[in-house]
Amino acid sequence: MADRSNPLQHAAYGGPGWQPRVRHLRDEANGIWGIFGIDSEYGTLRSVLLHRPGPEIVSDDPNGAQMLDRVDADRAGRQHDAIVEAYRANGTEVHLIEPPPAPQPNQMFMADLFAMTPEGAILARPASEVRAGEERVAAVGLAAAGVPILRSISGTGTFEGADLMWLSSTHVLVGRGLRTNTEAIDQIVDVMAAIGVTTTRVDLPIGTMHLMGMLRILDRDLAVAWPTRLAVAAVEALRDEGYEVHYLPDLDEAIGGFALNGVTLGPRRFLMAEGNLVTQAFYEALGVTCSTVEVDELAKASGAIGCLTGVVARDLA
Repeated sequence: MADRSNPLQHAAYGGPGWQPRVRHLRDEANGIWGIFGIDSEYGTLRSVLLHRPGPEIVSDDPNGAQMLDRVDADRAGRQHDAIVEAYRANGTEVHLIEPPPAPQPNQMFMADLFAMTPEGAILARPASEVRAGEERVAAVGLAAAGVPILRSISGTGTFEGADLMWLSSTHVLVGRGLRTNTEAIDQIVDVMAAIGVTTTRVDLPIGTMHLMGMLRILDRDLAVAWPTRLAVAAVEALRDEGYEVHYLPDLDEAIGGFALNGVTLGPRRFLMAEGNLVTQAFYEALGVTCSTVEVDELAKASGAIGCLTGVVARDLA
């Protein structure tokens, strides 16, 4: 029996048998943790977190629920099922969160509730009282998917994940506006600095929702932007990182058809809303292969494929 008076004889105190944990967190993915991490917006999409909408999205006061119109829950659910199938057909793993007994009306917009890094998630803190607490449901879903949480936005910080985009493996763009404030960005800067990533801040125009709503990155050197919404500083940052920036050809499709509100499945592969023929032809002329799904019912809740999708894992650079 070991001498209890000498703690260094015990592994618990660092003695023989102690096994130090020396692997980097990134190396513990698909082992201790699940498959997670992104450092680009275009790497092959491996895993997403989704919430299938239910009766909670039906409101007698759509505007008060931050929606554009009254939504048919059954039809919206079927359209969401089609998005799930599109991801699975792409070989993307789909994690569906287990909703609480009384989900909030905007819970399906998972892109807003976290931002992913190569080392885990930054848990958001939505800016409106209508959405306060949705991040708790996202945290449970992330935990079930085996994703570490690096930081939860605290204090009076507000942040929604759709305001953060990766320009390169060492550079992110964050938008300050209606949904994300300076206090939250300061916290994000600290997290990113700790993992060797630079943060560029840009302001978003009044009357816009998220950075994601005005920019999509489709490949290492290809970005598509909303011409009257994306800040000059953002375009400069994109060009400095080697992107060719193209601008939407049809603003009616962008507004009414959510033509920019899609998800990059991999380099020059894009999942987008059905029915935007002008914009789809524009993407295809840039060498982008488009897959489409119907989302007009879901879009009545003021979001589409990009907003619905919490990206958990992409191939890392």
